[in-house]
Amino acid sequence: MSEFRIRPARAADVREIQSLLEPFVQRRILLGKDLVVLYEAVQQFVVAEDESGSLIGCGALHVMWEDLGEVRTLIVEDEWLHHGVGRGIVEALEVNARTLGLSRLFCLTFETEFFGRRGFTEIGEQVVDPDVYSQLVRSPDEGVAEFLDLAHVKPNTLGNTRMLKRL
Repeated sequence: MSEFRIRPARAADVREIQSLLEPFVQRRILLGKDLVVLYEAVQQFVVAEDESGSLIGCGALHVMWEDLGEVRTLIVEDEWLHHGVGRGIVEALEVNARTLGLSRLFCLTFETEFFGRRGFTEIGEQVVDPDVYSQLVRSPDEGVAEFLDLAHVKPNTLGNTRMLKRL
């Protein structure tokens, strides 16, 4: 395998991010995102690119509350699995989280071993206090609804594990 680098995503990367995402949507591993949603969230993403400049992975950090963020849309091309790409993306997102003053990172994942090696642990449902919950429940964001484990998103979260890391 050749080398890769991790960098902040640019608007010009969005269509390639969507191309990375699509096979995982087809396999029902990740939720699909409209192009406009990806453009609106491009500043949340970091990307991994190979020596030729092709994207081989991506991940996003979504701020949920004053101390809490979520690792979202973590994707690594199959041929780049087990080469440190996912680890590099998560480490870059953790740096971004610390820069933003976050102290906890959440993820909803099938990849419990991967996140466990990064210091995430499985959690129950009560991650925020009732006052914060009452504010978060107002969010139109589906990822926040998944975090809160609201009934209308349960079909999206079946089989996923809720994990948390303290930074």
